[in-house]
Amino acid sequence: MVHPLAGRPAPAASLIDVPALLAVYRDAPNPGDPAQRVAFGTSGHRGSALAGSFNEAHILAIAQAVCEYRAAQGIGGPLFLGKDSHALSGPAQQSAIEVLAAHGVDTRVQAGDG
Repeated sequence: MVHPLAGRPAPAASLIDVPALLAVYRDAPNPGDPAQRVAFGTSGHRGSALAGSFNEAHILAIAQAVCEYRAAQGIGGPLFLGKDSHALSGPAQQSAIEVLAAHGVDTRVQAGDG
């Protein structure tokens, strides 16, 4: 069955506030709140910056863990870093690249900011 909104502009009530989302991305999570801890789903890190469950601290910690794992395993080849179309994919990618670069990890991303 076709969704009733298919082919129509999204109603204002279903849109997110991207500037608000970007503003809270840099907020530190509350480690005492289980809902704000890093959680992984089938497609990677899951959560929302508005709920404190997806933020820069999480991305920095995950990227650091990847660097430590690669070093411990003797992995020296390039790391291919992807992203999706979510509003925080760009900022999260930049956060991860900063950590990877600090560790000298040869990181590859899609050309043209894809």
